[in-house]
Amino acid sequence: MPRLRRYRSSDRESRDSHDRYRRSRRGRRRCRCRSRSRSRSSDRRHRNQSYHLMSRRNNYCLHATFDYRRSEDRGISYRSRKSSRRKHKRRRHRSRSNSPSSSRSRHNTRRPKNAEDDNEGHLIYRNGGWLQERCTSLNHEITSTLGEGTFGKVVQCIDHRRGGLRVALKIIKNVEKYREAAWLEINVLEKINEKDPDNKFHCVQMYDWFDYHGHICISFELLGQSTFDFLKDNNYVPYPIHQVKHMAYQTCHAVNFLHNSKLTHTDLKPENILFVNSDYDIVYNVEKKRDERVIKNTPTRVVDFGSATFDHEYHSTIVSTRHYRAPEVLLELGWSQPCDVWSIGCIIFEYYLGFTLFQTRDNREHLAMMERILGPVPARMIRKTRKKKYFYRGRLDWDENSSAGRYVRENCKPLKVRVR
Repeated sequence: MPRLRRYRSSDRESRDSHDRYRRSRRGRRRCRCRSRSRSRSSDRRHRNQSYHLMSRRNNYCLHATFDYRRSEDRGISYRSRKSSRRKHKRRRHRSRSNSPSSSRSRHNTRRPKNAEDDNEGHLIYRNGGWLQERCTSLNHEITSTLGEGTFGKVVQCIDHRRGGLRVALKIIKNVEKYREAAWLEINVLEKINEKDPDNKFHCVQMYDWFDYHGHICISFELLGQSTFDFLKDNNYVPYPIHQVKHMAYQTCHAVNFLHNSKLTHTDLKPENILFVNSDYDIVYNVEKKRDERVIKNTPTRVVDFGSATFDHEYHSTIVSTRHYRAPEVLLELGWSQPCDVWSIGCIIFEYYLGFTLFQTRDNREHLAMMERILGPVPARMIRKTRKKKYFYRGRLDWDENSSAGRYVRENCKPLKVRVR
């Protein structure tokens, strides 16, 4: 068995005893490590613990260092004297240079070959590749890409730690602001798992999370298509009314659970509501003379808690995607949990008719559509808002004879007409 001598940079006795052994006849024969000054500088530079490993059978010496500031080091890395010297020289050269690589965090300096990023910060991978770390037992095999967004990418993986379970792995960009948002999402998902361990409230279940060389990775249960993607692939044919009722009930049940947990989702939309299983049957429509898809089962899950906000946390001014944004958010009156209820109403309308209720990209036009469909903006909201530029003499400043006015008049009908 090898003999392990452990010392700290401040432990002078153990260092001196080691140096005496190294200068002795037996130590000179067995130990070929560098001088004590190098060990001191190494300890000061890395603020770590050094381990000196001497072999009884072979005439060589191994150094082992562990850096607590490196998030990817989960164990001790052993290296020879010569390779250690070369790595320290390269690290010293990087720290003195002004190249972009020197400004990166230290956890990027020893990254493996399969952990490279592109120019946007996405992790470069290939189907059939592996995310592996020996010391953390990380063992994910990437099989396909499920989606991509501004935050990063979602891939389908086989988690071999869980007996070959197929999971959806959300890989966050190696960018600081997206990493911070990922930590907030992990905090919300842990609270949800704590309050709903049996997954009864139709929110997506998080299995695990880890930091893979600067990329925050979150492992979820593998689900089917989103309700929007299924609608899009089906040529925007609306869902049958009985399926709309079931999907709406599940969404309301999930949002009620979030609100009782003092949490607001703030980004409800059909893209963030996924089917558990998106298998479908093909039915021929005699009237339209075409094949249509009919989903077999309609259990759903609410996903994407990256912008979810607790009641006691700071509330940003603008939330939600444009088409599902509540009027109090548009007028910057402050928002709370009812903004989720507004989004649910827009989602149910889209399920039932197959198109978006408020198809616009302008705040003034958005308010004009709201008045056309639901009636005038309440006077109390007009008095309190700071967005006075949208109103004139207590009414919305809107020209119905303009091209935008004609578009709103032709494409937006009162809600009472729609429900008949």
